[in-house]
Amino acid sequence: MILDAAARLMATIGIRRTTMADVARTAGVSRATLYRRFPNVESLAAQVTTREFTRIAAQTPTTDGLDSRESMIVSLVHLVRGARTHPLLQRIIELDPEFLMPYLLHRSGRTSRSQLEMIETLLTAGQATGVIRDGSPRRMATTVLQMAWSFTLTGPVFADPDDVDALDDELSELLERYLRP
Repeated sequence: MILDAAARLMATIGIRRTTMADVARTAGVSRATLYRRFPNVESLAAQVTTREFTRIAAQTPTTDGLDSRESMIVSLVHLVRGARTHPLLQRIIELDPEFLMPYLLHRSGRTSRSQLEMIETLLTAGQATGVIRDGSPRRMATTVLQMAWSFTLTGPVFADPDDVDALDDELSELLERYLRP
């Protein structure tokens, strides 16, 4: 209920303009209740974005019948497309890009760390079966995650609005060539 209210507000007016009082009122809870759970809007925004990325990941298409490299590529491209088109992330980029800067330049958040661990696990499994090239799974996972974030955040800047989805094909090709043994 609180996260839903915060997500609606942040997607409508942005993170900076969202206040704890607004969230409490929209969620139908007292400000004291809200502050017991979240010390400030930034921590609330971090929790909301983590939840939204988790939801995108939960909608990853089934990849039965694909080898682990193909499956990983399909999943990653789905995640990139989902994040790139998500209303909240679009609004953050439009109104509050500074919210993302610490995660891009200074530290990784909980979501990025879990994404990195998931990719590393998939790479390790793929290497064991011979469908992923040799190399440090941690370094490779870091590279893959950086590619994914680049296509998510800057893809729409460099592509024509009518052609932005074609970037998904390019990302698939890039990942295929990078990961193939």
